[in-house]
Amino acid sequence: GFLTREERRRLEGLRSPYNKFWVPCAWFGALAGQARREGRVRDDCALKLLMEELNRFRGHCSLLFHYDWISVPLVYTQVVTIAVYTFFVTCLIGRQFLDPAQGYAGHELDLGVPVFTLLQFFFYVGWLKV
Repeated sequence: GFLTREERRRLEGLRSPYNKFWVPCAWFGALAGQARREGRVRDDCALKLLMEELNRFRGHCSLLFHYDWISVPLVYTQVVTIAVYTFFVTCLIGRQFLDPAQGYAGHELDLGVPVFTLLQFFFYVGWLKV
């Protein structure tokens, strides 16, 4: 219901390997210029505001198109996953509290639970999964 049959036919008739989100924006710009010449838009400031809003909308559409067009390589996600898990395995060992004054033989690992490291782990892994 947003396009007439003629507009739909013209839009589908355009040959482009990319998304055609910009075509209605170009049509709107032409119609806004025509409306200004015919006096339906009262002054140039109103036309300028219309075109600025159109450009902002078109920019957001372009940004969404770029998110879909440029994919994240699979290797990147694998490297990030390995880095996160390696970091936290190292943290579980490195953040243990060892007090040499307590007389631990050979400075063995303390078996305390690093609560904040676990919270950090859940946060980062949850963020990674999103």
